[in-house]
Amino acid sequence: MISLGVYPDVSLKAARDKRDDARKKLAAGIDPGEHRKAVKTAGADRRANGFEVVAREWFSKYSPGWVKSHSGKILKRLENDVFPWIGDRAIAELTPADVLKVLQRIEKRGAVDTAHRAHQNIAQVFRYAIATGRVAADLCSANIRAEVV
Repeated sequence: MISLGVYPDVSLKAARDKRDDARKKLAAGIDPGEHRKAVKTAGADRRANGFEVVAREWFSKYSPGWVKSHSGKILKRLENDVFPWIGDRAIAELTPADVLKVLQRIEKRGAVDTAHRAHQNIAQVFRYAIATGRVAADLCSANIRAEVV
């Protein structure tokens, strides 16, 4: 038995749809309750390994050794130029094209130096993610660097 929701929040039609979906999963040999737990766990893992989460973890680890003005600029750059576009995505799911789009967005407003510095910061976050076992490779390779001029 599984719970499909509380009545006023879940309509009768929605409950029937959920029931039918659960029956289809059972027919396919999938336990609907275990499937729901697995999906929930995967979502929690994805949030825990989001780019912003990893970047803030990297920042908190290394910023105590930096001058306050420097660390403030890095955090502001990430918050204003990077997190709004890739912050909520899982770091392992990002592609070089995603990073390039972020950097090109910064360049389009004429902030070429900021784009280079953002690229450096993103690369540092990726190297930290490699060290902590969250990704296998640094997406900020020479290929992206050549595109950002």
